[in-house]
Amino acid sequence: MDALLDLLSDLFGDSPTAMMSLLVFLAAATLAFGVMAAIHVRGAIKKRAAGVAVGGSERSDEKRSLRYASRKAAAKLIDYTTRHYASGGAGGDNRQLRQRLLQAGFLDPRAVAFFFIGRIAAAIVLAGAGFLFAPFLVSGPDSTTWMCAWVAGLAGYFLPNVYVNRRIAARQTEHRTGFPDFMDLLVVCADAGLSMEAALDRVGRELGDSYPSLSSNIYMTTLEMRAGRTLSEALEHFGDRLGLEEARSFATLLQQSEELGSSLTDALRVYSDDMRHKRMSRAEEKAYSLPARLSVPLMICIFPVILIVIMLPVYVRFKMSAY
Repeated sequence: MDALLDLLSDLFGDSPTAMMSLLVFLAAATLAFGVMAAIHVRGAIKKRAAGVAVGGSERSDEKRSLRYASRKAAAKLIDYTTRHYASGGAGGDNRQLRQRLLQAGFLDPRAVAFFFIGRIAAAIVLAGAGFLFAPFLVSGPDSTTWMCAWVAGLAGYFLPNVYVNRRIAARQTEHRTGFPDFMDLLVVCADAGLSMEAALDRVGRELGDSYPSLSSNIYMTTLEMRAGRTLSEALEHFGDRLGLEEARSFATLLQQSEELGSSLTDALRVYSDDMRHKRMSRAEEKAYSLPARLSVPLMICIFPVILIVIMLPVYVRFKMSAY
């Protein structure tokens, strides 16, 4: 201690103020570091104790809570519905529904179960809403209220089906629009010497911004190929997910080219030209059908206005001459 004091006196000389400032600084720093260490240790102990509590007593308490019971009941309901409606040995209607849900983008194996549960829930909710609000909207006997509840429940029953159909239509429009671009990029990648798996992976990444749904389906196809499926099986599943005849024809084309040993690049180039011509034909068809579609709005909105503008002066002059 004396040696430390001698060292400090040699450094600061005869200035007690500087020595006192240094001692105060050292004391404050030591206190701050001590407080920080204590807070850190206390926080670590709290986190560890919280983990133990979650794993111990709270978990046993959670099993007795209403949220745990409702979650378990919902899981049992979903499992029951999946086992009875979404199994592989189900009828053709369920397989067709599963195919439609895949085309709509619902890839969960329990999608059929969720569809049936959502249909029943929507029917019950809308029927209850119709029964409650029908007396405020329609004045009549009780049979009218029950009729409104029945109609609302029927609408709720068919509402998920309408949503799935609209989603399929929107996705198929995107797929049909982007499929020629997909074929053109695939031809470029094949000309560059890439394998089919590498070409699909590259094209899927390039189409991610323009056609996200088509890009995700292409990525799933590459994952299936990496998992061990053959090219024909992966492309067949790809066509089923897209729901387009062009995609199924593309899978058949590649399968036949592989079996016959013909040039894959030439087949892709010919099919790409065909897709481009089909897209141009669809655009021309829409352009040619535009006058027929415009005739009804013209007859309803434009022609009555023109008739009023022409006949109004004659009517006013006739009235004025009558007086």
